[in-house]
Amino acid sequence: MGHGGDVINELSTDHQEVHEFFARIEEAPPAGSERKQLADQLTIELVRHSVAEEEHLYPAVRQYLPGGDALADKEIADHGRVEELLKTLEGLSPDDPDFAHVIVKLRTEVEAHIKEEETVLFARLRTVCDPSDLEELGDKVRTAKKLAPTRPHPGTPSTPPASKLLAPGVGLVDRARDFVTGRGK
Repeated sequence: MGHGGDVINELSTDHQEVHEFFARIEEAPPAGSERKQLADQLTIELVRHSVAEEEHLYPAVRQYLPGGDALADKEIADHGRVEELLKTLEGLSPDDPDFAHVIVKLRTEVEAHIKEEETVLFARLRTVCDPSDLEELGDKVRTAKKLAPTRPHPGTPSTPPASKLLAPGVGLVDRARDFVTGRGK
């Protein structure tokens, strides 16, 4: 899918891609390697997306929206639950009976998070933010996704400034591991 535009368009495009990954996982043979490859690609997308939101979107939510601290904290807590599920999924083979259960839990968490972001958070941001600020945030999110980790790291900080300092280094290590193992191709 094409990426670009303001932060809301960028993240909404990511959300659509995530929906498509879940559909493809569901259609894949239950114990096949294709299912694991799709789960790895989904994990990469979700981790990169989450890191970018935590570095740039949620600080903007805190800054621009009344009650933004509580909203951002809730979204970050959602990410924490998703990251734990991704970490569990990472250790499972597609023929493990728990694999399908974790996928269902993950999809439920992710789809609820997406729905809230798209119906509440994005709509509120669009009403209070200048379009140029949303464009700038879109650029920052795209840059952050390029440098972000590709594997779940539930123990790492999820809020700036620590996340902004650690994510590029962790991301570099993850991308090197992915290159060596062929993960995500």
